[in-house]
Parts: sequence; structure tokens; C-alpha cells
Amino acid sequence: MSNGNAAADQLRLLMERIERLEEEKKGISDDIRDVYLEGKATGYDPKIMRQIYRLRKMAPHDRQEMEAILQTYLAALGMD
Repeated sequence: MSNGNAAADQLRLLMERIERLEEEKKGISDDIRDVYLEGKATGYDPKIMRQIYRLRKMAPHDRQEMEAILQTYLAALGMD
């Protein structure tokens, strides 16, 4: 049964690592939320800040392509 104990120990260690990482992730998520709240308190709109974050992550070419398609759709709907 030594193999069974070793497998159980390995599984327990993996689960403990996952639990620690999930705690770290929650802490980081809380920190990010606090930064958005700080921005809001300073007068910035958190929704726009989140959108800017997504845009900044994109490659310039992808962002330009998305903006061009968006403009095409807006024009087609008479919203430009």
C-alpha cells in the first residue's frame, strides 16, 4: 500500500499548492479592485479604465482591425 500512500500524499500536496495559489489570486484580485476604486475616487471611470486595460493588452494591429470593424458596424447602423 506504499504506492497508494505516495499517490495520496502527492495529491494532497498538489491540492495544497492549488489552495495557496487560489488565496494569492484572491489577494491580487482584491489589490486590482482597490486600484480601480482609487481611480474612481480620483474621478476616473472604472469601466473605461477596464476597457483601456483590454485595449492595451492587444497587439496594435489587432486593435486597429477591431476599431475599423467597429466603425463599419456603427456606420451600418447609422450610429457614427
